[in-house]
Parts: sequence; structure tokens; C-alpha cells
Amino acid sequence: MRTVGEVSRLTGVSIRTLQHYDRIGLLRPATRTEAGYRLYDDGDLERLQQILLFRELAFPLKEIRRILENPAFDRRQALEQQITLLEMRRDQLERLIALARDIQREGGDRTMDFSAFDTGRMDEYAARAREQWGATPAWQEYEQRSGERTREQEAALGEGLMAIFARFGAARTGDPGGPEAQKLVEELQGYITEHFYTCSDTVLRGLGEMYAAGGEMTENIDRAGGEGTAAFAAEAIRRRPQ
Repeated sequence: MRTVGEVSRLTGVSIRTLQHYDRIGLLRPATRTEAGYRLYDDGDLERLQQILLFRELAFPLKEIRRILENPAFDRRQALEQQITLLEMRRDQLERLIALARDIQREGGDRTMDFSAFDTGRMDEYAARAREQWGATPAWQEYEQRSGERTREQEAALGEGLMAIFARFGAARTGDPGGPEAQKLVEELQGYITEHFYTCSDTVLRGLGEMYAAGGEMTENIDRAGGEGTAAFAAEAIRRRPQ
């Protein structure tokens, strides 16, 4: 665990900014001390890396939170797309630098060339990526439902979801294809559909892959049910009869 000061020194993000991210629900610390001081774990730092990458690409904070909380958000795919966008931005900066040097050498006496300022291709790619990150029907349904609830109600629903994963944890030494695990899969799918968004079989399979993919989601599930819970839940979902 790291204090807010330690995270600030490690990442270069100011304490004030980290406090702001906490207030708006973008990056909440894993826990707090009895005195109320923020404590961050490795999962929080991974999320902060994602936030900072999106910030480098000039995404607004509200949109970053929407993307990261998207039930269909694929961290690995997003990273590949972020790399592509950053490479596009690097290429454009190189073109701008070359243009500025040409102007400097020629004393400004040259045919005007504005092609280096064209960001159309990069903007088009970013728009397509945004669609994949934040415009799924499941996310739109979730946004509509969550907008009608208080933060306390949202927190209570989150606790209910983690309670299901705690029961997955208690069953994780058994057969993920057995009746107990499969009953929990059914309960999980029903809970998500009732409270968050329509969890079709396709969406459920996608969630299962995310549960076992590592990072913040895996750590949260393992925190609720014990180490290996996320992998067990993912395998139980994978074995669900089609």
C-alpha cells in the first residue's frame, strides 16, 4: 500500500489531482487508514496508468471514467489502440518539427504548406476507438440506470455483486462446471441483468474473460473471495452450458 504522497512522488501526479480523482470517482484508493488517509494498491496504480494514457490523448476526465467503467472495456485492446494513437501523434509532431525547421532555414520565405497540421486521420481513428470503448448497448443501459440512483445505492449494489464473488471464493476448491459453481454463474448473470444491464450469454462470456485477464477487476474479485476467485469464476462461466 502507498500513501497519496508516495503515489504523487512515484507518478508525478500532484496530491491535489489525486484527491480530485477520488472526489469524482475516477480513481478511488483501495482503502483508508483509521484516520481517513488514502492508501493505494497496485491495482490503483494500474488504473492510474490508464487514466494518464487517456489524458495524454486529451480525453476529458468524465469520458475516461465512462470508458474505464464500461463493462465491455478490454484493457489489452485499449492499450493497442492507445499505442496507435500515440504513434500517430508522434508522427504529426515530427512533421510539425520538420515544417518549423524548414521555415527557420528559409526565413519564412516559402510556399505555404499546412498539411502538417492535418489531424483528420488521427481524429477518425480516435472516434472509432471511442465507439468501441464507450458506446456499447450494455454501457448505455448501465448509464441510464445508474443515473437514476444515488451514490449510496450504487455502492450497495457493488457490495451485493462482491458478495456473489465471495461465494465463488468459498466454492473455488470445487468443480467450476459443477452444480454449485453453475448456480452461482446463474445468480451472477441474473444480478447483473436486474441491477446494471442486460447480461446476455455473449456479454457474460466477455465478462468472464475480463475477470481472468488481470489488473484491477481481477484484484477486486480476488479481494472479495480470496486469491484465485476471479480465475475460478471465469472458468465456471466458460463451462456454462450453451
